[in-house]
Amino acid sequence: MMCNTDCEDFLCRHGIRPTANRIMIVKALHEAGRPMSIAELESWLPSIDKSNIFRALSVFSSGHMVHRIEDGGEGVRYELCLSHEEGHDDDMHAHFYCEICHKTFCLEELHVDNVNVPSGYEVQSVNYVIKGICPNCSHKI
Repeated sequence: MMCNTDCEDFLCRHGIRPTANRIMIVKALHEAGRPMSIAELESWLPSIDKSNIFRALSVFSSGHMVHRIEDGGEGVRYELCLSHEEGHDDDMHAHFYCEICHKTFCLEELHVDNVNVPSGYEVQSVNYVIKGICPNCSHKI
């Protein structure tokens, strides 16, 4: 669990000014343990409105502090980027989207390798999503 000081340090390491809202959003993303949509964050953080959450996530994205995951569900989901080396993302991994509960889960043990693209192309991100039914939902069927 990240305390407020850990969240402030995390923000500062990414060159982002720590504010009360940003600290709460970082803490929520960390505690969730899985990628979250803006709507999910809004329900977790009722004291912060949707536009402030969106603005904070935009700042986090530009500071390479979060991964944006497009899972084919309700839009984009966000997770903290726990890369340990500046300029190199060493925590790229696959994600699993459950088609029943509509949650996205990190599959950290399935690392995403660098993708070699033809000359002239520049990779900005890699999004590897597996779709199916999560263990929790499969027990309900």
